[in-house]
Amino acid sequence: MSVDPLAEIVTLLQPSASFSKLVEYAGRWRIHRDVEGKPVFFAVLEGECRMVSRGRPPIVVRQGDFVLSPSTNDQIIESIDAPPHGVEMRPIEIGEGRFRVGRPGEPVNLRMQVGLCSFASPDAALLVSLLPAMIVARGEPRLMLLLQLVGDETRQARPGRELVLERLLEVLLIEALRCGTDTIPIPSVARGLSDDRLVAALRAMHARPAHGWTVADLAAEAAMSRSAFFARFSRIVGLPPMEYLLGWRMALAKRLLRTRELAIEQVAAQVGYGSASTFSTAFNRHVGMPPMRYARALIAG
Repeated sequence: MSVDPLAEIVTLLQPSASFSKLVEYAGRWRIHRDVEGKPVFFAVLEGECRMVSRGRPPIVVRQGDFVLSPSTNDQIIESIDAPPHGVEMRPIEIGEGRFRVGRPGEPVNLRMQVGLCSFASPDAALLVSLLPAMIVARGEPRLMLLLQLVGDETRQARPGRELVLERLLEVLLIEALRCGTDTIPIPSVARGLSDDRLVAALRAMHARPAHGWTVADLAAEAAMSRSAFFARFSRIVGLPPMEYLLGWRMALAKRLLRTRELAIEQVAAQVGYGSASTFSTAFNRHVGMPPMRYARALIAG
């Protein structure tokens, strides 16, 4: 059975919506977002603006564009004819789920549906590091529809709201990742999945995490020499192959331990360890506590 690593990563992240709102921008404006690393996504419904993030080239987004930043700490969004530097504004609530940026009386030149979500996974930092820093999808009606559904669900109090939002966000994030363009060419698993050689090795690792993989085995999956594969994987994904495999196995082990349905020996076998003791040693080194203590802490928490 074919395995989709992006879908697995997003599912493990356990996304949940913090809010979704419609924002209107008027005249010359600039806002500074500091969202503490939380994922930000928005759809440009009308107009255009410029996004400036630390260490990245500015980008202009226009009507029909969808932007996803899985981890954003410092971001400036401004009108194309922006005010002088140092002039910043704050959104003002003008109705339920509606905000405005800009001076009163100025004509509206941009409308965006903006969302903020969070990841409940204890491995969120590791998993987010495997995704692109920022992606832009242009002219994708499916994303606009999904974002409208997210916005509608966040404003209602229907039964099953949290479960529906979690599933909608999973679909939204996967759709954005598979159809968007990585605007920041930094290493990520998404770039690896776009590489015609590395994709086979990544899919093999995710399909069979219990297999006793070696670098040579993975290089054979990619139809490359061992040294060429190691260098290419490290450069494009951002981690050496076996370090990536270890991180993924530990993320899977944590998920299995959270279910509390399997003994340690069974968890060990499912993530590629021949005995509970070797698995416990690796888990302790990676997580900072033995798997049994990790499982007990989950129960106590």
